[in-house]
This record gives sequence, C-alpha cells and structure tokens, in this order.
Amino acid sequence: MSTLGKRLIKSAQEGRAIAHGEADTTTYKVFVPAKIDVKAIRRKVGLTQEEFSMRYGISVASLRDWEQGRFSPDPTARAYLTVIDRDREAVEKALTHGPEAA
Repeated sequence: MSTLGKRLIKSAQEGRAIAHGEADTTTYKVFVPAKIDVKAIRRKVGLTQEEFSMRYGISVASLRDWEQGRFSPDPTARAYLTVIDRDREAVEKALTHGPEAA
C-alpha cells in the first residue's frame, strides 16, 4: 500500500476515534479559523439575521456587528459558527428540545 493510502486509513481511524469520544486528546489539535465570514454562513443556511439568531442562540446585535465588521467573533463563537457551517443538522439536533432529541 502507498504512503498516501496508509495516511488516509490512519486519518479515518483517528476521525472515528474522535467521533466516538475514544481519542487521546493529546494526539490531535482542534483548528479554529482566525477569521470567518459570518454573513456567508448565514446566507448559505438561507436564513435572515433574526431567524439565524433565534435558531442558533446568537444575539441579533452580535450577528449584525460580526457581519458589518464592527466586531469579530471570539474563538468560541468562531468554532461554533464553523460547526454550523459544516454540519448544521448536528447543531440543530443537539439544540432541539423534546423526546425526539434524545
């Protein structure tokens, strides 16, 4: 097997371990982007500022400030927005209340 093939298999195994909560956290690093295009993420989701704010628990004022460049999201908000961008269904499932969320 090629070196690339071995690296891909190792990466897949590491991803599975992370997803199942079995990974040794000292062996990987979380990447949080330094900058994030909040407006592009909101538009990709297809929601107004008000709808996006309500769905994801972000204040409208913060969202507007981020989109208009007055302030930048802190690292925690950037990480959250990255997850919304990449897997919004998982975020929505996690934030849903009721027996179907369990």
